Amino acid sequence: MFELKELRREDFPAVKELFRRAFSGPPWNDDWSDDVRLEEYLKDITQVRGAVGLGLFEEGSLVGISIGELRHWCGGTEYKIEEFCIIPERQGSGLGGKFMELIEGYLKQRGVEQIFLMTQRTMPACGFYKHLGFREINGLVSLMKEL
Repeated sequence: MFELKELRREDFPAVKELFRRAFSGPPWNDDWSDDVRLEEYLKDITQVRGAVGLGLFEEGSLVGISIGELRHWCGGTEYKIEEFCIIPERQGSGLGGKFMELIEGYLKQRGVEQIFLMTQRTMPACGFYKHLGFREINGLVSLMKEL
């Protein structure tokens, strides 16, 4: 039995561990071995105005997280997802799609009109989101500059 719940402070250790496991392995291979850096990153995305952290729980265990924020735009309120992940051993099982379906229901009940996110085009996540009905936004480009 799955349950969607808003994440609370006491969920933070489980969130941190799930995030580290999901993104430290393939295909991302991010180095989240620095505990302080990981904690600061998670604080950056969970302690902003409009932050919404959602967890997917199975029999009381955290199996998925979605961390983002509500943003008010001329076209309505959107949920901007910063991070979305499922425990590695359950990826590809349909659990991510079920989680997103629960998130969409949660957001609709709160008057949110759209979900926005960014991911790398070459990663499997891009195909996952497209399969769920997300579409690329023509004319939008992400930019960065190394300092």
